[in-house]
Amino acid sequence: MYKEKEAPPIMLSEAKRWKTSMTVALVAAAFLAAYLYLEIDSVVALTSIPEFIAFFFGNFWPPEFGNTKHYLPLIIDTIFFAVIGTYISAILAFVFGILLSDQTNKIGWLRFIVRLFLSFLRNVPILVWAALLIYIFGIGNMVGLIALIFATLGFLSRSYAESINEIAGSKLEALRASGASYLQIIFHGLIPEFIPSWINWTLFSFEINIRASAILGMVGAGGIGIMIQTNMRLFKYQEAISLIFILVAMVLITEFCTNKLRKFIY
Repeated sequence: MYKEKEAPPIMLSEAKRWKTSMTVALVAAAFLAAYLYLEIDSVVALTSIPEFIAFFFGNFWPPEFGNTKHYLPLIIDTIFFAVIGTYISAILAFVFGILLSDQTNKIGWLRFIVRLFLSFLRNVPILVWAALLIYIFGIGNMVGLIALIFATLGFLSRSYAESINEIAGSKLEALRASGASYLQIIFHGLIPEFIPSWINWTLFSFEINIRASAILGMVGAGGIGIMIQTNMRLFKYQEAISLIFILVAMVLITEFCTNKLRKFIY
């Protein structure tokens, strides 16, 4: 019987080296094209570093934590923004995830409409949502919450749908073959298997929303970010950097707590 000869190892290594060289060349060409198009002056950028350091330590240092107690309500607002936004988004995203997955929704045109809607939500940056909603609702907490829900809903729905596709298939087909109804398949077949992925994606989204809640405040959507922006505009740099440090501490504490929660659950 005729047996196809395998390519010599030398030829395979040469082809791999050629692909690697082409990849490096394309990446370098893309970087060089962007660099030249933007007309970046490397000399100015490098010589500005000492000036930046001097300005930072001359204006932002040391941090002023004396008024932190006055900012406590805004810090709590930022945390609760993330909590409420994540809760609402997680519930809605589960429904949209089911509609988006081809394992749980066999209606093609409905999946297309849902995918189009969620892609629109996901691809509009959260700051753009906040800026648009300010014209509707005005400056306030409601703007930040709605913008957070819109951005998180698009992200979580796609993540949930991908997880549903991974765990579905043969397990759900077995329930279908046994005559289970659609709701029985969802509640007894999908949800028990989906819970670990749901927890992971939801906690990850909560970490992102803590950061996003602070950023939203910079466009007038409430939270700690609005005071960071206000202090910067009033040249109160030491108070601004203290709030930034508090924000970093909030993010680190959130990541620590969510990691501990994951370990506790699993």
